[in-house]
Amino acid sequence: MSFTKALGWTVAAGAAFVLAGCGSAPIPLSKNFELTSQYKVRSAGHWELLSRDVVAQTRATLEKAGYAPNTPLHVAAPAQPSAFDLGFRDFLITEFVQEGASVQQGPGATLEVSYNTQVVRHNSDRPHFIPGQFTMLAAGVMAAYGLRHEHLDTKLLATLGLTTAADYANSINSGGPTNTELILTTTVSRAGQYVARKTDVYYLENADTPLFLRPAHYRAVNMKVVSQ
Repeated sequence: MSFTKALGWTVAAGAAFVLAGCGSAPIPLSKNFELTSQYKVRSAGHWELLSRDVVAQTRATLEKAGYAPNTPLHVAAPAQPSAFDLGFRDFLITEFVQEGASVQQGPGATLEVSYNTQVVRHNSDRPHFIPGQFTMLAAGVMAAYGLRHEHLDTKLLATLGLTTAADYANSINSGGPTNTELILTTTVSRAGQYVARKTDVYYLENADTPLFLRPAHYRAVNMKVVSQ
């Protein structure tokens, strides 16, 4: 048996041993979710876009449920509303009216539209770049080229560098992911029964968090910070 063949058998045996050892673990291994994207709310103009999306999807859901476009509805405000809550309610009412809905000023309408917000704060670091379409495309070209010619060309490496830079610029153009997220849920109910419901998650700039906190919660956070 030649030295090369013996070395090959040794490597194969070692790989088999490693794979066999990977059959069990004391705790579950960590795994990333599939690549996703998430909008970031950075202005009051974005609040309007959120309301437009909510109204469009809500009206489509109500239509599928058999409700006429002019079915009376009332948009309720949360208790102790935040700055976002107040602005978002105004945008919702405006969008509903402009879309031809019959919006009542007081409760008692056939349909009750309400919404709830939850601010989520993460303490872990937020990576600012995830390889995207430009990088993956160039990497695929490089892999195919390498299989055919058994080496990676310098020009392709340079291309990968440029596409990585393009993905990075595309990612950080929105300011990058932050530690703060907003869970926004809009509900349409009738006589205590859910008729339509929509929940979305958005990034928030950390500095903008007070705009989305209700007054009682905001005061509690301030008192905690002062006492430390």
